Amino acid sequence: MPEKSTTLTHLNSSGEAHMVDVSGKAETSRTARARGSVRMKLETLEMILSGNAKKGDVLATARIAGIMAAKRTHELIPLCHPLGLTKITVDISENRDLPGLDVEVLTKVTGQTGVEMEALTAASITCLTIYDMAKAADKAMEITDIRLIEKTGGKSGDYLAAEEKSAS
Repeated sequence: MPEKSTTLTHLNSSGEAHMVDVSGKAETSRTARARGSVRMKLETLEMILSGNAKKGDVLATARIAGIMAAKRTHELIPLCHPLGLTKITVDISENRDLPGLDVEVLTKVTGQTGVEMEALTAASITCLTIYDMAKAADKAMEITDIRLIEKTGGKSGDYLAAEEKSAS
């Protein structure tokens, strides 16, 4: 496993923020998976799943918003590199135990830097869009547990969240 650096890479020698130069890095295949959830009343979940939300198709709109967010991460998060993403999937599934919706995003690129921020941004915006489209019915919804689940590729190696390791 590669040794972890304790140096903050987004600061120059004077402590000023700058975008990291990745031009010397090899292009490798990189992926990231992120998750998040939206907890809501059971009635709100049923309204969304039945397609009866006043604002329209919540799931389709949230999925598109997540994809768009991944593609625009570099415009939203300072110092992120613009990436030519080769794959973005946004999966939304019902979770009766919450009750609510679980979101999982997969991003992929062949490039010189990772796609974790793109996956996390997409998961966040997908959850926010679900909230926005259903807030008239349930202002008490909660967006929870946005986190990186897995990353592959790059110099720092692979990462798999502890919850995923125990599930396999």
